[in-house]
Amino acid sequence: MKFVKTVCESEIVYALENKNGYATSSSVHSDDEDGEPIGMICFWAEKARAKSCIKDGWKKYQVAEIKLSEFMENFCVGMENDGLLIGTQFDQNMFGFESEPLDLILELITELKTLEKNLEFRKYNGIDDLEKQTKSVMNE
Repeated sequence: MKFVKTVCESEIVYALENKNGYATSSSVHSDDEDGEPIGMICFWAEKARAKSCIKDGWKKYQVAEIKLSEFMENFCVGMENDGLLIGTQFDQNMFGFESEPLDLILELITELKTLEKNLEFRKYNGIDDLEKQTKSVMNE
């Protein structure tokens, strides 16, 4: 996935943010137990692509830059706990990809290892520790 490759190289993820939080959307593929679409927060690998989505319902947002390590340990882990999905690379027509947060963490770790990069985390001792803990949560 291009998103994974790009953010692992740049170590930056982009989001749209306003005073109330980050730009969200609803899943077109997944429903919760009540039959409602699962919520997701949207992220981009390129600043220009994120900026191109500042329109309509997202008019009052601005581009926010997030370090990849913070995205992985705070956003992905937190969104998993909140039952949210991650939307990536949405375009101006609101087409994009949907990912489970823990699956995305593992994809990012695989790419980081390919690039021989290790990130510094606050809560984890490098990417191997994050990988181990992510897999143990997934197997519960």
